[in-house]
Amino acid sequence: MEFLSREFMSRFSGGFTTQQAGNSRHDSRDTQLIDWLLEEDQPSVRYHTLVDLLERKEDDPEVREAYSKIPRIGWARDILRLQKPKGFWELHEPTNVREWLNFLRVPEYVATTWRAIVLSDLGLTSIDPRIRKIADRFFEYKLQLGTMINIFTEELCYVGNTARLLTRFGYGDDYRVRKLYDWLLEDQREDGGWNCSQGTPGTLDGWEALAAYAALPKSKRSGKIEQSISRGAEFYLERRLFQEGRKYVPWFRFHYPNHIYYDILVGLDMITKLGFADDPRLEPALKILKDKRRADGTWLLDRLHPDLGPGVRIHLSVKKVRPFALEVPGKPSKWTTFTALRVLKRVEDAN
Repeated sequence: MEFLSREFMSRFSGGFTTQQAGNSRHDSRDTQLIDWLLEEDQPSVRYHTLVDLLERKEDDPEVREAYSKIPRIGWARDILRLQKPKGFWELHEPTNVREWLNFLRVPEYVATTWRAIVLSDLGLTSIDPRIRKIADRFFEYKLQLGTMINIFTEELCYVGNTARLLTRFGYGDDYRVRKLYDWLLEDQREDGGWNCSQGTPGTLDGWEALAAYAALPKSKRSGKIEQSISRGAEFYLERRLFQEGRKYVPWFRFHYPNHIYYDILVGLDMITKLGFADDPRLEPALKILKDKRRADGTWLLDRLHPDLGPGVRIHLSVKKVRPFALEVPGKPSKWTTFTALRVLKRVEDAN
């Protein structure tokens, strides 16, 4: 199954409305699907659909209008409404060492770190003063280099996520963010993967380093980072993105937000973004992706994290974790559908 029908794309790429697309049965489904993603209730999905799927330029009037609405309508607006004046969510400012260590990430998954990741996914940058406040809090509380209390005392998932969100916000050239990338380079294991546990081999769950690299424009990647990407991508590709030990069922369910959790769609999105969309070893994961597509062309949001459904091997105190949702699990998901289509488009373009 193609990303979208070639007839549809040839008619749409010139800037036509979906109503002007073809009349075939396949075109009709694609028209309805794109119309759904272009609805103005979620301008972040509309913006990314225009740019990433329909190849509109950033200076296109529709693209500019959609981008301008991201902080004012929909998910980003709802998240920013709860932001405290100093730029964080949930907790008061730290008053002791323990609070300092947990500030920005507790409670999971509604504290500042987790909301900031989503805002960076949606497309917001430091152009917005509220995003600058978030970055200020990370620089103040997490990236005080040379102290004992900073991001470098933590784990891969937090280092990688912090590097990714700050890069997307527009701070990729900041020396403190570059130090995060240095940390990721040093933490890569001999097998090419990463792991939150020290002294252990890489695991597919250690995806945050490659995701951070994917946030860097290619022109900003050093030779060492390019080498690290090649080794890391090979780690995933030789495992076909999901073949690691006995089958882990939650990896076959699609989630968003992902926080620190891996699944096949996370892997596909990351590996194709890094330039490996033409690797034939993606085929087993792509088959799973295509098989999960519904007759109307959409994909479901299968679960929210923490995913405590069948096959899970982790045990969490639910009282300590508050799920963070943009969409309703078990229903067609705009974000999951857009992400899946973006993966398929990259693969089609590469081949």
